[in-house]
Amino acid sequence: MKNNMLFLFCFSILIFNCKKSIEKSSKTETNTNTEEITNPGPLEIYPISHATTVITSTQNIVYIDPTGGAEAFTNYTNPTLIFITDIHGDHMSLKTLEALDLSSATIVAPKAVIDQLTSLTAKKMMVVNNGDVATIDNIKVEAVAMYNLREEALNFHPKGRGNGYILTINNQRIYFSGDTEDIPEMRSLKNIDKAFVCMNLPYTMTVESAASAVLDFKPKQVYPYHYRGTNGMSDIAKFKTLITKGNSEIEVVQLNWYQ
Repeated sequence: MKNNMLFLFCFSILIFNCKKSIEKSSKTETNTNTEEITNPGPLEIYPISHATTVITSTQNIVYIDPTGGAEAFTNYTNPTLIFITDIHGDHMSLKTLEALDLSSATIVAPKAVIDQLTSLTAKKMMVVNNGDVATIDNIKVEAVAMYNLREEALNFHPKGRGNGYILTINNQRIYFSGDTEDIPEMRSLKNIDKAFVCMNLPYTMTVESAASAVLDFKPKQVYPYHYRGTNGMSDIAKFKTLITKGNSEIEVVQLNWYQ
C-alpha cells in the first residue's frame, strides 16, 4: 500500500511538470509568433530600384542612392542617414532629395556630390572621400574606392570621385560597391557579411568580372544589384552559377530590383 501511494505521488508530480512544460512551450511559441509579426527584426534590407536601397534597423533608417521621387519611399519612414555614391542620375537625384523630408537626415557623400547639393536643407551634410572612416549615428562608415579599369570606360568613373561604402550596422559589415569594376580595393576587402555588387555594361563590369572579385573577397552573402545596362539586364543566373561553382559557402541572394 505504501509503495502504491509513493508511485501515485511521483506520477502526479510527473503529470504536473509535463503540463507546466507544455504550457510554457505554448506560451513561448505564441510570443515568438507575435514578435515575428510586429517586429521584423533589427536589420531589414529593401530593394527600391537599380542601386536605390533602404536599410532599416532599430536605430536608423538608411537610404542608399535615393532616386525615383518621393513616391518611391511612401512605404518607408523618413531617413536618418542617406549615403550617395556618385554624381550620376541613377545614384544622385536632386529632384528626389528635394522631395524627401530631410529634417532628420544626415547626407553622407563624396565632395563631388555634396558640391551639387547646395539647394538642399538637411539636418547635416558630411563629406567623406575614399579612405575616410567615421562613425555616424552608431553606424561605422568606411568610404572605399570605386572606379573603372577598362581604357574605354575610364571617363565613366574616374578614381577618387565616387565612393563605395562599408556600413557596419548591428555588427554586420555591409558593402555597397557603387559604380566600379573589379578593382584591387574590392578584391582585398575583408570580413564582409553582405556585399551588394554591380554588374552592367558598358558602365561597370561583366558578370564574370564581378564573380571573380566576389570569389576573391569571400563575403558571406552577395546581392547582385545595379545590373541593368544599355543592352538590358545582366545574366544574374550565370553570376549565381559562377559563385556557387567557385565557392558554395557564399550565398547568392536575389532581390527584385526591377519591378
